Amino acid sequence: MELPSSARAVVIGGGVAGAGVAYHLARLGWNEVVLVEQHELTEGTTWHSAGFVGQLRSTVTQTKMIMYSAGLYPELAELTGLDPGWRGVGGLRLATTPERVEESLRLAGAAETYGLDLAVLSGAEAGQSLPLLHTDDVRAALWLPGDGWLDPALLGRALAAGARKLGVRIFTGARVTGLDVTNGAISGVRLVTAGEEWRVRSETVVVAAGAASGTVGRMAGVDIPVVPIKHQYVVTQPFDVSPSMPTVRDPDNIVYFREEGGGILVGGYIRNPEIWDTVTPLAEPRILFPADMPKFRESWNSAVRRVPALARTEIVKVVHGPEAFTPDGEFLLGETAVRGLWAAAGFCVHGLAAAGGVGKVMAEWITDGSPEYDVSGMDLRRFGGHARSASWARAKALDSYSKYYDIVYPGEERTAARPLRRSPAWVRHAELRAVFGEKAGWERVNWFESNAPDGAASDGLATPDGPAPDGAAPDGLATPDGPAPDGAAPDGLATLDAPARSDVVSSDAARFDAARSAPGAPAAAPGAAGYGVRPAGWAGRIWSPAVRRECLATRDTAGLFDQTSFAKLEVAGPGALAGLQRACAGRLDRPVGSVVYTQLLNGRGGIEADLTVTRLAEDRFRLVTGTASGVHDAAWLRGQGLDVRDVTSAHACYCLWGPRALDILGSVSGDDLTFGYLKAREISVGNVPVLAQRVTFVGEFGWELYCPSEYGLTLWDTLVEAGTPYGMRPAGYRAIDAMRLEKGYRVWGLDITPETTPHEAGLGFAVARDKDFLGRLALRDAGPPARLLFCLVLDDPRQVCLGGEPVRVGGRPASRVTSGGYGHRVDRSIAYAYLPADTVPGDRVEVGVTGVWTGAAVAAEPLYDPAGERVRRLPS
Repeated sequence: MELPSSARAVVIGGGVAGAGVAYHLARLGWNEVVLVEQHELTEGTTWHSAGFVGQLRSTVTQTKMIMYSAGLYPELAELTGLDPGWRGVGGLRLATTPERVEESLRLAGAAETYGLDLAVLSGAEAGQSLPLLHTDDVRAALWLPGDGWLDPALLGRALAAGARKLGVRIFTGARVTGLDVTNGAISGVRLVTAGEEWRVRSETVVVAAGAASGTVGRMAGVDIPVVPIKHQYVVTQPFDVSPSMPTVRDPDNIVYFREEGGGILVGGYIRNPEIWDTVTPLAEPRILFPADMPKFRESWNSAVRRVPALARTEIVKVVHGPEAFTPDGEFLLGETAVRGLWAAAGFCVHGLAAAGGVGKVMAEWITDGSPEYDVSGMDLRRFGGHARSASWARAKALDSYSKYYDIVYPGEERTAARPLRRSPAWVRHAELRAVFGEKAGWERVNWFESNAPDGAASDGLATPDGPAPDGAAPDGLATPDGPAPDGAAPDGLATLDAPARSDVVSSDAARFDAARSAPGAPAAAPGAAGYGVRPAGWAGRIWSPAVRRECLATRDTAGLFDQTSFAKLEVAGPGALAGLQRACAGRLDRPVGSVVYTQLLNGRGGIEADLTVTRLAEDRFRLVTGTASGVHDAAWLRGQGLDVRDVTSAHACYCLWGPRALDILGSVSGDDLTFGYLKAREISVGNVPVLAQRVTFVGEFGWELYCPSEYGLTLWDTLVEAGTPYGMRPAGYRAIDAMRLEKGYRVWGLDITPETTPHEAGLGFAVARDKDFLGRLALRDAGPPARLLFCLVLDDPRQVCLGGEPVRVGGRPASRVTSGGYGHRVDRSIAYAYLPADTVPGDRVEVGVTGVWTGAAVAAEPLYDPAGERVRRLPS
């Protein structure tokens, strides 16, 4: 069978990802789909996979993708008559530390919102379910009956057979030697097979080449930041292990295992991983590296402690092969900078588990323009130019791998390959003891520790009267009667009858209720979460009283924020207005100097981007969007035929917000500053030329102040010098997030996503119903939304949501928290969640916060300044 001269789509890579994409493209009706593989099928990264399938992941999209994959296997078996290699034996996930128990309870809460079957077991119950296990140190375990494992060869064969049944042509022994690009778009694939050179013309090419995907991408001049890392597992001799043995993960001891041929397969994520440093990954089939048992010793010893029988068992096979990791441990999916060239790579050892889901979303994305699921966290375009550096990608990927099984607390910041991108004022931030976070390579201030009140420890713990009192619980919460009682859980809440939530729960129904109803649990106290007391549980782990001071300074005087990292895009030229009018849901045909808050929608009416558009001239517009959204949003606009320039690095941006902002800026500018809300003007601030925009994301009067980057340090110094006498404080992103919750301002990727419409999110006011725009017909035909985004106020102010917590209405699972936090200006714990559209303020719900069911009331929003007077009116 000869390669065709043209194809509607060419998929590069014969592993489970490539076969999954080809299968789903054909299932959606695409004919003339070709899959090419330089070796035989599955002989690249797929063949040596351990094949674990754990459905419960850290994000709803990953979970949906793997749940979909599990449902695909019966379909494949029916279509092909082949066994897809699925072994649905269930899975156990062990917790041996108090911190891991808390993580497990959070995951259990997430599982409820996903509709995923799960039970929380005690350590003893885990041992009873699998007698091989030593469980004396196991405090709890999650049991997921839908988990299991896959045979990689069988799955690859079944997917390929299914693709062939639907008309896909598969060519093995076909090595890609080049990718042709014409006018910024893919136009063909060059190959060598049986010693002959071929060219297949195609306007759609998918790179699914596993650890070699980065090499293939570079043939077209694009960066697919895949880092090949050596990953190792072993298989023991048989010793009467049942084929129905569930899979086991023991993340506290960085080990996982399952049955294999009557023995046990043992794997783990070592602390000192090694990159496969080669120019041509996967050039040979079925590549393995020599065994490195010294590096594997920690995982093996952990397995022996967990399964004592392993001490009497020999290792008969060592599999040490390359796996494709990414800088942040998340998949790489989507269209590259070359139109029509797509990537499906970087699966971080989970390619088999997600193969069906990856095929589904990629095929939908390619054929329809957007997938059913929100894949923004996996979108290749989350990485900008900073990801071109191989040393940066490697440092990040090694860090991600080495901490793969570590608990990642919300707000935790990794330090690898930092600092990289810095605002002109970064040096001043450092002088003020800024606590930095990182996003899209940018160093961003979370808070300034210099703002913490006197008596605050450097970790952020302080009480109104000074340092933490004697008897404080591990997270700084003192109980009403002094020291934490015996049996206190890590967040200071006593459990029923055992220390640190060990064996607290033995059924789904009780898993959140035990800690809440326990004797000795501290009662809720209005205002208890002021700057002197940490929130309970995870919300109090990475915390500082400085955030409250920054919020209150912004309310009472002014706060100065550095938003230089926000992405800035410019669209100019004769067709700029017409093109943006079509791309944006809002009306942009407004006078020069107008600022419009709007969204970009997909064909289903889902929100692809949330941004502001400023009309700088008749034919010139500046769009400001999220720090990590610039590459995605620019690509989306280019897909609508617009010419877009990314000018992020050309401009610094500082935000001066608060009731004294007019006095402060007026002291260093002789220009008229009384122009209205959502207007922009060119002014001078001291000696610096500035574009001032009356926009706020915290609900206070003030401006975003843009200047060319070379003036950035001077502008910061000018504003600090002018504002300090008024009590202005420099402030960070944690304060912004707290204040935007009080105002009900939505965050893209959390409260709003490609799966939500403006009407569902309460953003109908930003939609111009009388003009044409992408997604308009979908909104028109959808009818009244069945769900709406609502504000919740938790009864217990010390229970603070971080996102993903389950919400129950009338005792039944109803939703999950999209985002949450503590509002310091209103002294309330706030969360947002989508609830049935007939919900009204005053209705009651329950929110599961790390094992505690907390009552909450649906509240009218915004909670702070509901009339918007502080934003719109000039301060008196």
